[in-house]
Amino acid sequence: MRSQTMPTNPSAGDVTPAVLAIGRSDFPEVLIDLLRRQAGVGHCMVFALSRAGAAHCLLDAGNIPIGGDLGAAYAGQFHESDPNRDALFETEGDAPIMLPAFAPRMYGARYRKIFFQDSGIVDKCATAIWVDDTCFYVNFYRIAAQGRFGAAQRERLEAIAPAIVASVARHFHEGATPDQSLAALFATRAPLSALTPREQEVCRHILSGFSSEAISQGLGISLHSTLTYRKRAYERLGISSQNELFAIVLRLLWGPRGLN
Repeated sequence: MRSQTMPTNPSAGDVTPAVLAIGRSDFPEVLIDLLRRQAGVGHCMVFALSRAGAAHCLLDAGNIPIGGDLGAAYAGQFHESDPNRDALFETEGDAPIMLPAFAPRMYGARYRKIFFQDSGIVDKCATAIWVDDTCFYVNFYRIAAQGRFGAAQRERLEAIAPAIVASVARHFHEGATPDQSLAALFATRAPLSALTPREQEVCRHILSGFSSEAISQGLGISLHSTLTYRKRAYERLGISSQNELFAIVLRLLWGPRGLN
C-alpha cells in the first residue's frame, strides 16, 4: 500500500491552536489536547528521520506511561524495521502524506511485543512530511482502554493531518520561536506580506479566534475600522472567509521556504 498526499484543508477553528503554539514551550500539551478533542487520539509521538539513517524522538505526549522508553527504542533500533519505512523513504516532494495502516501482525515479533503488547497500543495512524533531508514522522495511537480508531475518527485525522504535520515540522525545524511562526509569515511571505501592518494585525487576531468586537477592543479601534481592515485584507488576498485565510497560512507552512 502506497502513501497518499493529502490536499484536504480543515476549517480554521479546528487546528489553529497548534499553529499558534508553534515555538512555544507548551506546544506538546496544546497538540495532544487538540488531537484528543478532534479525533480521540490517546498518544502522539514525533520522530525525525534522516536519509542518512539517523532517527530521533522529538515529542512524546499522551496516555502511554512508557512512551519515553518506546521513543528511545524506536529511535535507537526499531525505526529500521518499521513497515512504513519504505513508504516514508520512497516519498518525494514536500507535501504532507498519510501513511498506510498496518495490523500488528505485519510487524516483527519483537517489535510487536514491545510496541503493542507491552505498551497496550491497539491502533495507530501516522502522517509525515519531508523538509530538506529530514522526515518529520507523526504517529497517533490509541490504547486498549480506548479501543481502535473508529471510521469517523480516522476520517477526521486524515482531514487535520496536513495542518498537524506542517505545524510539527515548523515547530521543530531549527527551533522555531513564536516570532518566527505566524507573525513571520505575515511579515515576510507573499501574499500576506502585501497587507498593511494594521490589516496584518486584524488577520492574526481573526486566526486566533477573536470576534470583530474583541479585535476592536484589543487594538483600540472602532468596530467599523476593524470591519474595514478585514474587508480590505480579504480583497487583497482574494478570499472571503476565515477558513480561506487559514488555508493560505497552512499552504505557506507546508513548503520548505516556510520552514526556514
